[in-house]
Amino acid sequence: MRKQDAAQLFTTPLDSPAYAPTRYRFNNREYLNIYYRTDPEALRRLVPEPLTVTDPVVRFELMRMPDTTGLGDYTEAGQLIAVEHEGEKGEFSLAMYVDSVPAISSGREYSAYPKKAGSPTLYVDSDTLVGTLDYGTLRVATATMGYKHHTMDMDEARAEVCSPTFMVKTVPNYDGTPRICELVRTQVTDVTVKSAYTAPARLQLFAHVMAPLADLPVLEVLGASHIVTDLSLDPVEPVYDYLAA
Repeated sequence: MRKQDAAQLFTTPLDSPAYAPTRYRFNNREYLNIYYRTDPEALRRLVPEPLTVTDPVVRFELMRMPDTTGLGDYTEAGQLIAVEHEGEKGEFSLAMYVDSVPAISSGREYSAYPKKAGSPTLYVDSDTLVGTLDYGTLRVATATMGYKHHTMDMDEARAEVCSPTFMVKTVPNYDGTPRICELVRTQVTDVTVKSAYTAPARLQLFAHVMAPLADLPVLEVLGASHIVTDLSLDPVEPVYDYLAA
């Protein structure tokens, strides 16, 4: 392999990349979203400046992705916190638990998604939409929502899906000091909402040291949505450099 070829590598291993070098398109991406009020002090300990916490609201999301270009079929679960940055409302992605190694590798390495391994599921149980998240052999989250009770306004559903997302991208030097430490922003684009519903919902979180979702306790469930879409993701863009500051 020539030096100039090595400089063009997208990722490793050299003979079998960890993920496909393509822009990902998600077809029939299915969301279970549960919005809940939590402890504002717990949020302030976790949300990095210059983001500000606008309301003590967390979105627990479970996403079933059966058809993704380059990545195939996988499922994710995570927590996003309502924030504001320079007057723009959005969400801070705290953690994502994923059952796909390529999706974890591409999300963390190529972008800034805070992904780690987990076992999420999303399925219909009789008249109930059920989402679960296991970490190892232990259950850390169980979400339930009535199945398709009320049709949701499509514009409202699109606004939920397209909310700007902020994350922290970190890349260390070889000595462990930070080489990149930036607040970045991304957003969903090219969205087709295929269906959207609301219904009553409940969410249980269970304490786990390595998957600490319960550190943001559920004080009150505020609402829920069940949305199916086709969409793409914009590349991340830096909005604040912690090392320069």
